[in-house]
Parts: sequence; structure tokens; C-alpha cells
Amino acid sequence: MSPQTFTKQYINGQWKSGSSEKYVDNVNPYTQQTIASIPSANEDDLNEAYEAAVNAQESWMTTLPAKKQASFDLLLKVVQERKDEIIDWLVKEAGSTLVKAEVEFQAAVAIIRESASFPTRMSGQILPSNTQGKENRVYRSPKGVIGVIGPWNFPFHLAMRSIAPAVATGNTVVVKPASDAPVTSGLLIADLFEEAGFPEGVINVVVGRGSEIGDAFVKHPAAKLISFTGSTEVGSHIGELAGKYIKETALELGGNNAMIVLEDADIDQAVEAAAFGKFLHQGQICMSLNRIIVDEHVHDSFIEKFKEKVESLKAGDPSERDTVIGPLINKDAIERIQEDVNESVGQGAEILTGGETDGSVMQPTVLTGVTSEMPIAKNEVFGPVASVIKVSSEQEAIEAANSSPYGLSGSVFTRDVHRGVEVAKRVETGMIHVNDQSVNDEAHVAFGGEKESGLGRFGGQWALDKFTTVKWIGVMNGYREFPF
Repeated sequence: MSPQTFTKQYINGQWKSGSSEKYVDNVNPYTQQTIASIPSANEDDLNEAYEAAVNAQESWMTTLPAKKQASFDLLLKVVQERKDEIIDWLVKEAGSTLVKAEVEFQAAVAIIRESASFPTRMSGQILPSNTQGKENRVYRSPKGVIGVIGPWNFPFHLAMRSIAPAVATGNTVVVKPASDAPVTSGLLIADLFEEAGFPEGVINVVVGRGSEIGDAFVKHPAAKLISFTGSTEVGSHIGELAGKYIKETALELGGNNAMIVLEDADIDQAVEAAAFGKFLHQGQICMSLNRIIVDEHVHDSFIEKFKEKVESLKAGDPSERDTVIGPLINKDAIERIQEDVNESVGQGAEILTGGETDGSVMQPTVLTGVTSEMPIAKNEVFGPVASVIKVSSEQEAIEAANSSPYGLSGSVFTRDVHRGVEVAKRVETGMIHVNDQSVNDEAHVAFGGEKESGLGRFGGQWALDKFTTVKWIGVMNGYREFPF
């Protein structure tokens, strides 16, 4: 598939130009060069995509499980054969380093493998009844058409995380990819599904501006569930619209994740984990460590070793093998982060290392003397800036971790695993890891957040539950008597 194809929409198995007069410019965040200008979809295209998904859904739903699984086996083969192409797109479109692109690719492969098991896991139940001669049957079926709004930061994996399980459970999908990564969060995925031989209409992709088709995408009567990965602000708006039209949502939103380093932690291991959890993909991950909360007894040792580690991380061209810190997604992101850093410094924080920018690349930065009220600790950074907060006790550490309205992921470092688990239980978050960093995603495990970090869970049985519905059918053996 030539790059030129990725200037078109994918609707009902056909590549066609968008009908809007507007364009979505696909820009390389490192070089700032335009990869392509994509004619946008408008509401006519959106309606056509949803209609195609509706028309394809009944046939796809009734396709035998073995045939669905065979399609997923072929999809996996196609994805693996085109790995180099996928990696290249992640680098040039999303600013991924080669390390991050490899992590993302393997995560997406795991999602496809897990989803391939779903067609034979669509189990129901037979339950007893308190009515004589009756049995209760519970049947599981797909929801219908799923609307998927893809993100730009881990575009291939996070879009696939909704698309693959939705399709595997018998749904069809309409995808609105992120405008900053329209290929890797949508068009490339459609191309892979097409090559794997999925029927027309099972997956449809409409690239368009949120201002033009965003609300219509959510409100469309064909969509039974909206799956969104992105900011809490946008997710809140989607949730409001979905609630008005009585639609279910799967919302994976922002995070302000904390690593707690207790006084008995292995500092060397904590430093290594913190560097990965903070700076993978320049910190542009919902699960990234924003705050590192360190007990005062080991604070100085931690920041000395952390500074040394961070200063060894190479920033620059994401296509170079040894680059760890690549570009931020756009100029607005740089300005927003620098403003938070400057305001926090003005309130007493100190820049231990980093802070400089070169084009779209920001040097990995560490701030010390941070308090929970400072912008750099209070806001979701989504960039290569780590805040170190000193605390005097385990209780204070937990309180600091819970001071954020977010609750997505987290980390606790201690040599006492039981203590780590007990602390982890008290941190208000959907996911947390003892003696590990916060960026973890396994296809068979529940993934999701609490508080303002979202609603619902992805992964394994939880994804299967999210993309299906159940129906109770009561069956009488004979006829029952009624009181009137």
C-alpha cells in the first residue's frame, strides 16, 4: 500500500476521498514536514461509514467462530510481515523512538492474539429459577456497531486495543483516528484488516476534524458504544454526549501517576524504573510517571543517582537507534509544559537537570523541591519532565499520591513486598505496580482508571464484557399458574 493511499477514507471496503472542503495535515513532529494532506470526512462520509457498519454487522456476527479466528490468525501474520512499515510510520508520524515503537508493536500483537480467542469465549449461562419448571438462560451477543476514537501517542496499539476485541466479539467498527496520527491510529489498521481479508464494512475509518464530525460521531444512532482514549477534558465531553443519547462508553483518560519510593527501597532499581516510566515516548503516555514521591531518608541518594541516569539519556532524532527522547507532538505541547515548569520554579521548585528545548525536542528534565500544589505536579505533564516530591513518612506519601483527581496507574518501591501491596491498596488508582514502574499493559489483564482517569476496563475478560451484552431468556417447561 503506497503512502498516497493514506490520504483517503476507508468506507465499506473502498478507499475514497473525503467530501469536506477541509484538510487534515499529517505532520512529522520531528522534522515538521507535512507527510500528506488528507481531504477530511464530513457528516455524509460519517453516515456512509456507520451505514456500512450496520449492514455488515449481522453477517459478521453470525460468522462461525473458527472463521473469525482464521481471519485474526491471518491479521496477525500480515501485521508481523509488515512490522518494518508499521515501525516506520510510528517514528515519522507519532515521533516514536525505535525503542518505543517496538514496545508499541509488541503490545498491539498481544492484543490481536488475545482477541483471537474471543469468538470461542462468547459464553452464556444457564441459571436455576425459583419458578417451578422454569430455567433461566443468559445469552451473550455483540453490542452491534462500536465507535472508536483513536489517540495520537500510542496510536497503533491503543486504537487496536478497541478495534480488535470489538471485531472479535462480532461487532463492526467505525474509527475516527487522531488528527495528529491518522495513519497509525486508523488508516494503516484498515489496510491491515483489508489485506487479512475481513469483509467489507467490518472496519471503516473516517479522518476528520473534531470540530466538523466529532459530536456527530458520538451522537450517531448506529453507535452502541463509544470507545475513547485521550484527555479527560475531551472524554468528559464525550461522556456527557453519550449520556444524553443513552450510549455506553469506554473511556481511558488522563493520568498523573505517582511512584512512591519508601525508605527501604532499592534505590538503584527505583532509579532505573523511574527513568523508563517517566521518559518512554518523552512522557507522552497516560501511564507515565509524573510525580516521584521519595521518603526523606533516601531522597538525596535518589536524586543524585536519578540525575546521573537522566543525563545519560540521548535526546534527538527518533529514527536513530540510541535515541531515548524524541520530539513532542507539537509546538503547543512544548509551550504548555514550559509554562508549567516556569510557574513551578517561580513557586520554589528547582531544575536539577534539563529544561532546554531544541526545535520540538525537550531535554529530559528533573525538578526537585516540588510540592503537590505546583502546576508541574498538579497537572498531567505529558512530556519529559519529572517532579520529585520529598515526604517524611509512608502516610504522607500515600496522601501525596492521592492528592490528584486522576487515578490511572502508579508504582511503589520497597524491599518488603507485603508492605508494598498494602500501600498499593491504599493508593486510589485503577492499576499500580510494586517494584516496577507505571507503564504496563498486558492484553489479558484489566486495564483502566479510577476518578477522572476514566470509566470501564480493557483487556482479557473485561474487554469481552465491555464489547458484548447479555440477554436473559426465561424458558418454561410446561405452563405456570398465575394468581389472577
